[in-house]
Amino acid sequence: MIRKEEVFKIGVINKPHGIKGEVSFTFTDDIFDRVDCDYLILLMDGILVPFFMEEYRFRSDTVALVKFEGIDAAEQARRFTNVEVYFPKKFMDEQEDVTSWNFFIGFRVEDVHHGYLGEITNVDDTTLNVLFAIEKDGEELLLPAHEEFIIGLDREKKVMKVNVPDGLIEP
Repeated sequence: MIRKEEVFKIGVINKPHGIKGEVSFTFTDDIFDRVDCDYLILLMDGILVPFFMEEYRFRSDTVALVKFEGIDAAEQARRFTNVEVYFPKKFMDEQEDVTSWNFFIGFRVEDVHHGYLGEITNVDDTTLNVLFAIEKDGEELLLPAHEEFIIGLDREKKVMKVNVPDGLIEP
C-alpha cells in the first residue's frame, strides 16, 4: 500500500483527450519526464494507486497528454477526470531539483530562533504567495514558502531548517 508521505502531488488529470483513452494532465512539476519512473500515482476514491504510462507527450509547458496501460477508450479515461496525480519520492535523489512545494508535505520544520515549529501538512497555492500549513499540537501556522527562508534540508530525515524573519512567528 502506498502511503501519502511516500509521494508528493504533481498535478491533476483534466479530462479525456480523444477516443483512445488518453487524458489531459495539468502538472506543476515535470519530474515524471526528468526521472526514470514509468508510472504515476493517482488518488482514486481516497486510495493511492499506481498507473503505468504507455506514453505521454507535452501539449504545453504545464499540460501533457498521457496514455495509461489498459485504458483504451474515452469511457474508461473519463473516470480519471479531476483526479490528483502524485509522484513517488523514492525516485528522487539528493541532487534532483525540487520544483514543487508539495514535495515538502510531511517534513518537520525547525527554525533557528524558535526551534521546532511543527510538520508541514499542506501547501496552499491558491494565492500568489504560496504558504506552508504547519501543524503542531493541533495548532496551525501558515508560513510563506520562500527559498530564502530555507537554510538546510535533510531529505532522508525529512527535516527543513528555516530562518524565518522576525515578526512572522509570534513567540
